Formats: sequence, structure tokens, C-alpha cells
Amino acid sequence: MSEEHNIAIRSIDELTHDVRRYRCDKPTGYDYEPGQATELQFDRGEARPFTFTSLPSADHLEFTIKSYPDHDGVTEQIGQAQLGDHFIIGDAWGAITDKGPGTFVAGGAGVTPFIAILEQRMVDGTLDGCHLIFSNQTEADIILRERWEAMPDLRTTFLVTQQPDSPLAADQLDAAALEHLIDDTDQQFYVCGPPGFIEAVESALREHGVREDQIVQEEA
Repeated sequence: MSEEHNIAIRSIDELTHDVRRYRCDKPTGYDYEPGQATELQFDRGEARPFTFTSLPSADHLEFTIKSYPDHDGVTEQIGQAQLGDHFIIGDAWGAITDKGPGTFVAGGAGVTPFIAILEQRMVDGTLDGCHLIFSNQTEADIILRERWEAMPDLRTTFLVTQQPDSPLAADQLDAAALEHLIDDTDQQFYVCGPPGFIEAVESALREHGVREDQIVQEEA
């Protein structure tokens, strides 16, 4: 980890049944770009990358984190964090930053880098030309659905893959599915989610002629 900053948790909000939003102190002079992340530790445990979901101009830092109670690791531990507890973070880093309007393809908690990017674009009045394609297992898993739907000029497509009775029911994203969702391949594509999801979406985009330099994703 780079230079360490010890930040107290000031508020915790339940966003879904397994996703919480943590608002924390912001170290003096701390800066980052929308979409970037940091290595975060809880209670001196293992450090893992988590994305900032607050805007750089905010007077606090915010993280939106999915907990996995059945995992023996960081995400299970963070789910136990309480007000007044502390996170330890390093410097900001990450390749997912705003490269211009485009299509944002997210799987589950992979939507978190897009929260600050799209919020900043809304503040700047530049959401026109942005499309969020957000795939989850069920409707209950959709993070910030009402917020996305309320953003002016943001086109939204929600898909759920394990709730067949939902009006959002869909198969996993592949080349055939994306063909019906993408109007123009001459744009930026932002992709984030579990490794298998990223691989499938990137492969599907390439089948449609999208170039490598059009795809924004975290570097391995």
C-alpha cells in the first residue's frame, strides 16, 4: 500500500440487501478522478481495491461495497463495520476514468466505478450520449436503480439473469444480446464486473468490431 490514511466511518446506508454505502472522513488534500479506486483495509486486515463513489469535490469519501457473509475475507469483514470504525486507505489509482460519453456495461457490484463518473457528468450537464447497461441476478440486486432512472439524459437498460418472472429477465450478455442494445459501435465502452463477465462482454464487443482502444476497463 502507498501512503496510508486512517479515515473514520461517519455514516452507513443500506442500498440493497447486501450493499452498503460508507461515508468517511476525507484526508486533507486527498484527490482522485471519478472512477478510480484505492487499496482499503478494515481493522488492519487484508487490503483490497474499492472504488470511490463520491465526487472528488465532496467533503467526504464514499465507498459502495457489496458484502459476502459466506466469504472469509475483506468483504465479509467490512460488512461488520460500524459507525466510528476506521478504514485504512492508500493513494488513488485506476484505469477506469472518464474518456468521454459512451456505453457503460456493468455486472453487479462492477457498477461502482461508474457511479462517480455518471454523477460528475450529471453535475456537468454532459450525460447526453451515455447508456448504462446493468446486469444483475435479480431486481433486488440492482444498486441505485432509482438514482439511475432519475438522471436526465442517461439511457438505462436493466437486465436480470436469475429471476425469470421479472420483466427485466434476460440471458447472460453475449454478442447477440449486445447487438440489440447497442446502436453505434463508434463510441467508448466502459466494462466492469466479475472477471468472467468482463471477458464475455469484451469478446462480444470485439465480435461487433469494437477496437481495443474503445474499451475502458481496469488493467490486469
